[in-house]
Amino acid sequence: MLRVANCSGFYGDRLSAAREMVEGGPIDVLTGDWLAELTMLILAGNRSKGRPGYAPTFLRQLEEVLGTCADRGIKIVSNAGGLDPSGCAEAVAELAGRLGLPVRVASVTGDDLTGEPGVLGDAVNPDTGEKLPAAPLTANAYLGGRPIAAALSAGADVVVTGRVTDAALVTGPGIWRYGWRPDDHDALAGSVVAGHVIECGCQATGGNYAFFGEVPEPERCGFPLVELEADGSSVVTKHPGTGGLVSVGTVTAQLLYEIGSPRYLGPDAVARFDSIRLEQQGPDRVRISGVRGEAPPDTLKVAINYLGGYRNTMTLVLTGLDLEAKARLAQDAIWARVPKDSFEQVHTELTPLAGTALLRITVMDPDRAKAGRAFSSAVVETGLASYPGFYGLTPPGDASPYGVYWPAFVPAAAVRPRVVLDGREVPLDPPAPDHPAVPRRPVPSAGPEPDRGEEHRGGAAPAVRVPLGTIVGARSGDKGGNANLGVWVRTAEQFAWLAGHLTVERLRELLPATDGLRIERFELPNLLALNFVVHGLLGRGVAASPRLDAQAKALGEELRAAEAAIPRSLL
Repeated sequence: MLRVANCSGFYGDRLSAAREMVEGGPIDVLTGDWLAELTMLILAGNRSKGRPGYAPTFLRQLEEVLGTCADRGIKIVSNAGGLDPSGCAEAVAELAGRLGLPVRVASVTGDDLTGEPGVLGDAVNPDTGEKLPAAPLTANAYLGGRPIAAALSAGADVVVTGRVTDAALVTGPGIWRYGWRPDDHDALAGSVVAGHVIECGCQATGGNYAFFGEVPEPERCGFPLVELEADGSSVVTKHPGTGGLVSVGTVTAQLLYEIGSPRYLGPDAVARFDSIRLEQQGPDRVRISGVRGEAPPDTLKVAINYLGGYRNTMTLVLTGLDLEAKARLAQDAIWARVPKDSFEQVHTELTPLAGTALLRITVMDPDRAKAGRAFSSAVVETGLASYPGFYGLTPPGDASPYGVYWPAFVPAAAVRPRVVLDGREVPLDPPAPDHPAVPRRPVPSAGPEPDRGEEHRGGAAPAVRVPLGTIVGARSGDKGGNANLGVWVRTAEQFAWLAGHLTVERLRELLPATDGLRIERFELPNLLALNFVVHGLLGRGVAASPRLDAQAKALGEELRAAEAAIPRSLL
């Protein structure tokens, strides 16, 4: 098997994780994910200030483990190259030279389409149908695992990429080790699922888990690794002696994170999430099998960011009685000093807390001066002429620029990945190892429709009104301007009830912020799960979202806190 370990789920994750994964047990490949949609915009800002366009924390981690990895033959694959994979690879080579290590470093480029208007074309947003309204700051296509495999096959010890799919960090090593051909769809799809599970670090091992009380020593949560097999099946586990938990539940939670339909599209294969089978093989060992794959689409997703304007947020605290009336008074006082309609966008959010509420007012405008002190000073000026108990959490300040995330698709044939090792370009399709074709798995027969229970046959099973989270787990996140909300239960009986109860209409009732938005609903009976995609909840993406929860991380917990009449037999 091929042991692939993760040591980073985002730019800013635990710096000691690389050392922990290298020293905690046997691994063959060390990977890490540094690139969220927002990260490319952050790196663009860094680059404009003369800082590296890659993640320098990657180098800090490598300094601790590069020697050990060289001694043990552990390969390192990372997307920490961000907007400058070549520069990051050069920095890794310099580090290796300073440490006296004979390490060969490869870079994978070709994802950057910023200067390729002919390739980008009109860059139509698939969610809104709009054309890109401004010149892009960044535009990066999501590459797959084959360039990584080519680099490893050519002898690279470290592979630094720019924007690749998160799963490609596992799929690439899998192609290298097992020689999967492009039509080995099932095996490739299995590796995509394995990569999706470990891409977010500790979220697969009990981090951010709905039933966190079941997780032992979460403060010492170990990072995940997968034991990847030749047919694409895998086992998710972690090093012994670390905190956290690997269970069917923790793996299910991560499988549901930031997905759309059960057809999970990727440049190497389409992975059918409705075919995944999970099995608890032992303590902290979950086997993933049965994944079906399909041929990848003939397009690649492109993540585009452009400068949207300037924004400013002021937060006021409301306490005690008449909170809504106080919020209205606060806003009337502010707009009397600075006209509300003078801004391109205004967003207000009243968040109730225990005995208090937060009133957040965000303004956005192309004019920095208008969105800056002119607004924040107007808020402060109301300090003695507003609601009783007035105080704020934000001092008056200037506006800051914000970026807009813009997804698009381009023809895959128009994007040319490039692999460079030792100053020479590496062929992208090295000869595959001589191996028999990976057999395609038989399609499982469709099982019976879930029994929706007495409640949905007109009967009235005894029920008790309790929070949904009593039996329902959830995980949510951002997909551009959309939010994904995955929910799951533990038994077939609970799923039969959940599938009948939690309709799109019911979701709108339980989460008022989703009212009026387009919502897609998908059933995943094999995972005892539902997935919802709420279109437009986050506006024009995380960086432009005025919501307090700009990445929809807490949307699932908000749903779990809502009450429902659940049959007593399911509790």
